[in-house]
Amino acid sequence: MASKGNPGFFRSAFNAIVAAQERQAQRYVNSSLMLLDDETLRANGISRAQLAAGRRFTSII
Repeated sequence: MASKGNPGFFRSAFNAIVAAQERQAQRYVNSSLMLLDDETLRANGISRAQLAAGRRFTSII
């Protein structure tokens, strides 16, 4: 049994899979946002430099 401070093997593997999926989804979202024009990005408070840097956006709606 794992101690409280140290997650077990399956929990660590699950957390790694979730983190990888989140990174993949963020790359997909950023590449889709790059297709928008500069005016639309600016209206939503996003710059192309932020997208290129891989910044995470919680919501643009």
